[in-house]
This record gives sequence, structure tokens and C-alpha cells, in this order.
Amino acid sequence: MKKWLVIIWVSSLFVIIAWIFWHNEWKYSLPTPVPPIYHPAQPGDKVALKEKLQSSGKPLFIHFFNPACPCSRFNIPHVKSLVKKYRNQMTFAIVVMSRDKNYTEMDIQDKFDLTVPVLFDSSIAQVCGVYSTPQAVIIDADGKLYYRGNYNKSRYCTDKNSNYAQMAIDSLLHKTHNPVFSQYALKAYGCQLPVCIK
Repeated sequence: MKKWLVIIWVSSLFVIIAWIFWHNEWKYSLPTPVPPIYHPAQPGDKVALKEKLQSSGKPLFIHFFNPACPCSRFNIPHVKSLVKKYRNQMTFAIVVMSRDKNYTEMDIQDKFDLTVPVLFDSSIAQVCGVYSTPQAVIIDADGKLYYRGNYNKSRYCTDKNSNYAQMAIDSLLHKTHNPVFSQYALKAYGCQLPVCIK
């Protein structure tokens, strides 16, 4: 009898752990709900940015980051790799989307191991049409929106065939036609702003 109780208990524990894991994976694979009052910015739209983000003649890459969002945390190595690869051709900035006032610019720079401008201004997300994290926005040298979307189809940014943000960077820098992306690139997936809700 004791043996069966142990087997049932271990089996139940295994089922609960598996359910929690798959539930978390499943909910982050669903698109982020679009807010009721949402004004999308379209590619080609002129984007009015804060002074700190004014272009220096180079395209601007803005990373929207929420320290409380698991998807944002998984994405840190990928963002670092993009900055290291393209820092001579683009300007990079991080916009922190968190109501937690305890984070400083230095905290975020340490987390990324990068020295790039860090801003705590949710109005930048509104201007760029961003309502979830992590999201990438690329603004060309003329101040027009070139790309707004996801980094990768994979939650961990490991699928080389869906490196959407990098594809957009390459397309802009090589002056090729605008790449055509699937819904996984352009629909928001991740944590809903302004807080991490899913």
C-alpha cells in the first residue's frame, strides 16, 4: 500500500510540475493583447524622439526592456550581441519599461554589460507603437520608423532563421528592400506594459 501511495504522490508531483512548465511556456507563446487605446506607428512614419535619442546621422536601434519580464531577461545576450556587432554603424539605446523606481541607468548597463544610453520614459514606447517587452524599434537616419517588432520567433532568440531584428538591421544598412516578416515578427509577444502581466 505504501509503495502505491509513493508512486501516486510522485506521479502527481510530476504532472503538476509539467503543467506549470507548459502553462508558462504556452502563455508566453500567445500574442500580447493590444491595449484598448492604441495608436500604431507604421513603417515610414516620422518619429518624434526625446533629445537624448536624437540621431547622430546614424540609424537608431531602441531596445524596450522590462527587468520583471522573463522574455526580456532571456533576450539580454541577444541584444548584447547585436550591439557588439553593429555599434559602429548604429546608435543603440535601452528604454526601461518598469514602474519600479529602484532601477538606475547604471543598474541596467551592468545587467547588459554595455554602456549605452538608458531612458526611463514610457512616452517613447507610445510614440513608437510599443506595448510589450521585449521589442525592437529601428529608426532610420531620417528619423522614420523602419522596424518595430520582435527579435526572434524563439523565446530564447536562438532560431537563426527568425532573427527578425537582425534581418531588419541588415536590410537597412545594406539598403536592400524592406524585408517581409511573418506575424511572429510584427505581432507583440512577451510582457504587456506598463507592468509585467501575462
